[in-house]
Amino acid sequence: MRNDHAIVDCLTEHGISTVFGIPGKQTLPLNEVISGREDVRFVMARHETNVTHQAWGYAESSGEMAATVVIPGPGDMNAMNGLKNALNDCTPLVHVAVETEPEVRGGDGIHETPPDTYDNVVKENVTVETPQSTVAELDRAITIAKTPPKGPVRVGIPKNFVPMAVEQAESGETEPAEPPRPPASAVGRAADSLAAADSPAIIAGGGVRAAEASSELRTLAETIDAPVATTYKGKGTFPEDHPLFAGALCGATSPELTRCLETSDALLAVGSDFDAVWSKRWSYDLPAELIHVTLHPSDVGTGYDPSVAVVADAKRTLEAVNAELGERSEVGVDTSASGSGRSRARDVRNAEAERTAELRAVTEPPLSSVSALAAIREGLPRETIVAADAGGSRVWTVMTFPAYDPRDYVNPGSWASMGLAIPAAVGAAIANPDQPVAVLIGEGGLMMCLEELHTIVAESLDVTVFVFNNDDYAIISEEAERSYELGANAYGWTDAPLDCAGIAEGMGMDTRRAETPDGIREAARESIGNGPTLVEIPTDPDEPQAGEFMT
Repeated sequence: MRNDHAIVDCLTEHGISTVFGIPGKQTLPLNEVISGREDVRFVMARHETNVTHQAWGYAESSGEMAATVVIPGPGDMNAMNGLKNALNDCTPLVHVAVETEPEVRGGDGIHETPPDTYDNVVKENVTVETPQSTVAELDRAITIAKTPPKGPVRVGIPKNFVPMAVEQAESGETEPAEPPRPPASAVGRAADSLAAADSPAIIAGGGVRAAEASSELRTLAETIDAPVATTYKGKGTFPEDHPLFAGALCGATSPELTRCLETSDALLAVGSDFDAVWSKRWSYDLPAELIHVTLHPSDVGTGYDPSVAVVADAKRTLEAVNAELGERSEVGVDTSASGSGRSRARDVRNAEAERTAELRAVTEPPLSSVSALAAIREGLPRETIVAADAGGSRVWTVMTFPAYDPRDYVNPGSWASMGLAIPAAVGAAIANPDQPVAVLIGEGGLMMCLEELHTIVAESLDVTVFVFNNDDYAIISEEAERSYELGANAYGWTDAPLDCAGIAEGMGMDTRRAETPDGIREAARESIGNGPTLVEIPTDPDEPQAGEFMT
């Protein structure tokens, strides 16, 4: 059997039905095989950087895994951005890189890069050394990618191996390893701490999404009446219209939310690594009773010394703690509106709403991001999958745009690369064809992935792109003016304004311009479900940035 057929067979046998990529001469044998099959779809991007972002959005929004295929060298290195993003977010994908032939390696062959170039941007970097081992190595790579903590795995397959007809090495059946269970002793100590607390609180990170543990998180929060704060990567893992939702942790965390966490007498942090971004370089004065649940042993002790550390799966740990607390008669459920946890969460939400009320009240153009986001949220169906970009608008989105479901909100973690929301939406729309998909992005981010508007059109995807246009890298200009002597709007381009809607029209999209909250609500209601659409929203380049305003 030829390797190209065997490679595609291996993908589909693992349930991988979507491959994102850009064809090149080196990948054409694979493209030919995929084109003749009905059980796998090839989605052609317009830039290699977007290929891995598409697979990331696919997995983040569905919990399922996709594959990527690129050419050596420039294709592979462009894709590194998305591989690192997926690595930081523990998002699984298998990245098939067609490599330079072994006999040419070291001789500056076309597009040649040393295979170890990619070691630090993936969970594992697999180089296929013999034609006969191709499928066995791919099978192993997929298993590694799916084993918690999940992540991207690169498989380098030499160009001349791909079309070879060889006898493949047969691998025994392999399954991803089960995520570790928590030790009973640690569960007991965690339950003791939470049951004894008068004012417990919970921090939920992206690991709750990865473990599909939102239901268990909600049960625990309600059982112990604890306010829940999500990290920016955990946003959506706890519904933001729940009375125990207290807010989101990021570089713009409010003093009120900070106080809520710091005054708790027991704090559970589950599925989070205490990264330097949301913890503001570990500046919170967290309680001594700190329970930390993570899959990464190296996360334990980063910034804080927990009283109980559990290296185990978030879902299994929360299930075990819930079961332990359920056997204790002293743990009751306070479902009243005045319950301590509900009251504390409500106080934080009310304080943050009061803090942003003036920005939300802006109705004349140019709008504030907060006003525009509120109108978009009101106009979108609840079940819309939202892909949020990095940049200034991302922080306001984390702080003020409610998310309700763990798979319906896609945003980058600490890698925070701009220009990934539109390719992520491509992946999300393909993975979830029965749900509408929306993008929240600034025009600066749009210019970094502009070409993927064309992919949305070519694939006939139901994606609405909301572009906040202030003709400026405003988050950078604000810092340049505040901390350096660079003047106002130092990195703007008001002398060469962008017509985002006009650009999108040239890509074949339907377009709208919405300048008021009423116009935005109307545009959202009319655009969602009606195919590829871009809505351009002028926003104020001089609006406050969330990181300064909220803190």
